[in-house]
Amino acid sequence: MKSGYTYIMTNKYHNVLYTGCTVDIIKRVTQHKKHYYKGSFSDHYNCEYCVYFEEFPDYNSAIQRENQLKNMTRSEKLTLINNRNPEWKELVTENGFCEKQKTWAEQVKQVMDELLGKSETEQDDLHG
Repeated sequence: MKSGYTYIMTNKYHNVLYTGCTVDIIKRVTQHKKHYYKGSFSDHYNCEYCVYFEEFPDYNSAIQRENQLKNMTRSEKLTLINNRNPEWKELVTENGFCEKQKTWAEQVKQVMDELLGKSETEQDDLHG
């Protein structure tokens, strides 16, 4: 079974958020950047910057997470982005991942720490 990704795209002003899922995030981000689907939401609002993503071991899990994200408020999505990417750096481009990808275990741990309300400083203190 193929792995999957859930992601959030935004425009240069960060005032629009688009949530999606895919099996090939680099290809999909490239499509967003090149406005491949003319007239779509992401095309209309120029959502060209991937500022958040999660990887899953299977595509069905990515779809489930996409549905969870889509049911979140804007404020909750902003919190997710700000916790993982406070500078709103572009994480994925047509050239690949901008930073080293975290392992599945690292991602799960980070999500659990976020759910438990641990800050990055507390996490660093706990892990030496």
